[in-house]
Amino acid sequence: MEFSGKTALITGAGTGNGEAIAERLFAGGASVGLVSRRLEPVQSVCRRIDPKGARTLAVEADVRDPKAMEDAVKRIVERFGALDLAVNNAGVTGPAGTPVQDIGADVWREVIETDLTGVFFSMKYEIPAMLANGSGAIVNMSSANGLVGLPGMAAYTAAKHGIIGLTRSAALELAESNIRVCAVAPGYVATPRILDSGKEVTERMAGVHPMKRLATREEVADLVAYLLSDRAAFMTGSVHSIDGGYTAQ
Repeated sequence: MEFSGKTALITGAGTGNGEAIAERLFAGGASVGLVSRRLEPVQSVCRRIDPKGARTLAVEADVRDPKAMEDAVKRIVERFGALDLAVNNAGVTGPAGTPVQDIGADVWREVIETDLTGVFFSMKYEIPAMLANGSGAIVNMSSANGLVGLPGMAAYTAAKHGIIGLTRSAALELAESNIRVCAVAPGYVATPRILDSGKEVTERMAGVHPMKRLATREEVADLVAYLLSDRAAFMTGSVHSIDGGYTAQ
């Protein structure tokens, strides 16, 4: 129960990695605000992990909307009294296989505004709440493709690279404020969306990792929990791969 007495905010918490992270932090004793652009998925997660609703709050907010994120942080602080931990996980991949010159402007904006600007808006309001506490820890979800290039997915790759730069800058700004900021860079993870793509696709994704399998959501959640915990008290501005050796090639 290393997170007992602490409050966490997780964006994109209705499914995938965000759901697993919310469950892991809740199991560790945290009160958890689950944020998603659609309310029903996070309500469903809250009912499953916390049937009495004592330590969870489902919040509908689009990370692309700064007012929505400001209100989301405010609601979570009002409900639980503080904000100690944040995981900025919400994101979209956009279409695959499109060369840079063929990417539509609307597609570019959708991916960049969700994956990168959404992390900025989230941090913009999480940080003041943590400064008010005098401490905090933030994990931003980048990707293995935030460390290397990926043909056909320039918008996603650019956004995930940008998250790493944003993480490092914020970590330096906050280094003397007792607020840590790190990034996690997963390879392909066995989320419901990926598993629903079929055996052929998932086997191809698994095959790009030298370990020849997908990460589990629980493995990603455990890494995030470690980075948020006091065990990682001297870690900030760092990027942590969990990719089965993909970026070591």
